[in-house]
Amino acid sequence: METALLAAISMGRDLLHKNVERTSVTNASPESERNPDKREVSPISHVLGFHLDEDGHWVVALSCGHTQHLRHLPPWQSRAWVLDPAQREQRIGQPFACGWCAQGADSDTLGN
Repeated sequence: METALLAAISMGRDLLHKNVERTSVTNASPESERNPDKREVSPISHVLGFHLDEDGHWVVALSCGHTQHLRHLPPWQSRAWVLDPAQREQRIGQPFACGWCAQGADSDTLGN
């Protein structure tokens, strides 16, 4: 009995050592890559403008095609500048780190 158990353990160990993983045959084709034309994708975008949403919160429109809420709700979100039209105007054209781009999201999958 003990000999059979040792043989089974040894055989199992041998099988584990011989397990060679093969590459996947279902790799995505270049047509389905997120960036097929190899443009550099950067989470840095630029501010195009601002608008109010239906709840009265400011939303920034970005050059990457995404939008992002910019709420001023102290103490959690402190963006007093967004309430001032002159300060919003100064931000147009400025770089903006897009959270959606950083996560790899594209405009077509966000469901606007």
